[in-house]
Amino acid sequence: MDTRVCLGLAVIVTCLCANPIASAQELVRFESAPVHLGQLQQRLARERGEAPRAAETIEGYLSKPEGEGPFAAIVYLHGCDGLSKDAPKFIAEFMTGLGYVSLAVDSFATRGIKDACAKPMPALMLARQGDALGALSYLSKLPFVDPQRIAVQGGSMGAMVALQLASTHHLETFAAPRDLKFKAAVAYYPLCGVASEELIVPTLILIGELDDWTPARDCELWMKRRADRGAPVKLVVYPGAYHAFNVPAFADGREMFGHWLKYDGKAARSAVQEMQSFLAAQFSR
Repeated sequence: MDTRVCLGLAVIVTCLCANPIASAQELVRFESAPVHLGQLQQRLARERGEAPRAAETIEGYLSKPEGEGPFAAIVYLHGCDGLSKDAPKFIAEFMTGLGYVSLAVDSFATRGIKDACAKPMPALMLARQGDALGALSYLSKLPFVDPQRIAVQGGSMGAMVALQLASTHHLETFAAPRDLKFKAAVAYYPLCGVASEELIVPTLILIGELDDWTPARDCELWMKRRADRGAPVKLVVYPGAYHAFNVPAFADGREMFGHWLKYDGKAARSAVQEMQSFLAAQFSR
């Protein structure tokens, strides 16, 4: 398996899914939700003679379980190294094995981005929120998807985007239907400080105690600041685990971009169980 899966793949197929029911992956294209321009911004743009920006076209890999549905669905957001060649297959097998439709969003392909690990890219983070909302809108229109049961899940940078989508401060940012929102969010090893202190959807955060890229301490302090306000959040910190703790390619540990990544089988299996239980509970409501 390509080791670049490390930051992009936040679910491991072989953990608990003994009989995956994956259908063929389909490459699909959809529009990213555009940033909403206020009246002043619109007027200034008109005065400058600027035409409204066309929505960006984003690619993704769609898979569904066998049957007619309607199924619950997961929008998957990759890490800072992009969506590797093998990741869509693993994500599809895992999610369809759980009975979910999956849409693995590739935020880099149509933008010509190789990776975004070396330096912060706030504009890209904002654009990726729009990508996820575009994926949500796309899935909600499919006849085999239940639009009221769509969650977002990501790893590392993708997990940070998921937390921002679960935050209160993104509500008026995008020109997207207000009645359409994610049912829940799952974040594997994010920087929790990117989120608002109050979230608007139930969220599960899974992180390693020894993570030196997205420190668990950041999430613990954020949990104290939020003081149980807003939607419920469950933080699970795995003792002795590092960044990318659920990626078998790092069984011996490896340094990447100045940080230590190492697989931890026990933590990986526990995280999958946590995610399964969390999603099942949220989708049943």
